[in-house]
Amino acid sequence: MKKWYTLHTKPNAEHQLATSLGERGIHTYLPELPCSEAGADQGLKPFFPCYIFSYIDFETTELSQLLWTPGLRRIVSFDEQPTPVPDEIITLIQKKLSELAAAGGRPAHPFHPGDPVRIIDGPFQDMQAIFHGPCTPTERVQVLLDILGRASRVQVDLAHLEEVATPAPEPPPERRRRTRGKGRRIKQPA
Repeated sequence: MKKWYTLHTKPNAEHQLATSLGERGIHTYLPELPCSEAGADQGLKPFFPCYIFSYIDFETTELSQLLWTPGLRRIVSFDEQPTPVPDEIITLIQKKLSELAAAGGRPAHPFHPGDPVRIIDGPFQDMQAIFHGPCTPTERVQVLLDILGRASRVQVDLAHLEEVATPAPEPPPERRRRTRGKGRRIKQPA
């Protein structure tokens, strides 16, 4: 009986694996969203990087036949048995992605790496942090928090951040040379 399975791909090999399996007559589903980033294939970017779904009947398809497919790392398994994904999950992913695509993709956020932000909700509420990294498919981002004098990377909801206005940095104090080199002093004007 055919069921959906999750295939873990090598980095940036989702399309290669989908094409290889399609040539063998195996149906695949690669969830993608429109992307405005340069270098994205046809303006689409995988929603789950390094993962695709495949509709396979392991009673007629040998597991070893798939394992050596170019671009495949492994089939997501538990106790060495491929784990099926319920049809409802695939339908839900397709529905949510079509809603996001209709809305123009993921909403853009105003933050750039290094921007100061304030956390407005959750366990780190009212703490200031530095925006560090990209959005995950679940709309979580990485920020750097100063915890016990050490910068710690923490994931928080994008919706729980707000911009913090920063004052202009002060110019560094002017430094004057005291020697010409090899210990020869410079006469200071009076």
